[in-house]
Amino acid sequence: MKTHPNVSLLLAMLPVFSWSGWQPYDRTTWLLEVSPVFAGFIALFIGQAKGWRLSRFALVLIGLHMIVLMVGGKYTYARVPTGEWVSEVFGFSRNHYDRLGHIMQGLVPAIVCREIFVCNRVVAKRGWLAFLTVCFCLAVSAVYELIEWVTALISAEAAESFLGTQGDNWDTQNDMFCALIGATFAVIVLRIPHNRSMAKLGRL
Repeated sequence: MKTHPNVSLLLAMLPVFSWSGWQPYDRTTWLLEVSPVFAGFIALFIGQAKGWRLSRFALVLIGLHMIVLMVGGKYTYARVPTGEWVSEVFGFSRNHYDRLGHIMQGLVPAIVCREIFVCNRVVAKRGWLAFLTVCFCLAVSAVYELIEWVTALISAEAAESFLGTQGDNWDTQNDMFCALIGATFAVIVLRIPHNRSMAKLGRL
């Protein structure tokens, strides 16, 4: 019996999830950072129950995004070792791992949104498809920034690690710009491989 792609993704993510949840730097921050992973799997399995299936291309990118989130949750974004190493090599004044997270925050929702738009024939013209997909991703980014703002209002201590501004007064704007870069890259550069993956499911 062939394993459903959603189950395969879950099995692939379990080792990373276990590693991430084992003695993270801060448990509250870990829960905040990894909560989108839980939400993602809930959405995937609800969709599976309704007969919906995402392309393999989309699922691979979702898995990569989950890994980025779980690594950030393990260390907090300001302390991820890879980001610190890059900062030392290039002389950056901050750990930029969170920028990668926000690029993925634009790129992956763009692929998922684009697939839903295409499969449901929501938008007929390619230009409008790309434009509305990017707009959707910017809306997702804005909502996430609002969640960070609410977290800061509720608990300044939790927000310090969750927001990871690292003294950047323009952190919110930079985060949304990174999401814009990710979404734009998805609809322009990744359009062809995404279409090929959807075609294998008979979606095009």
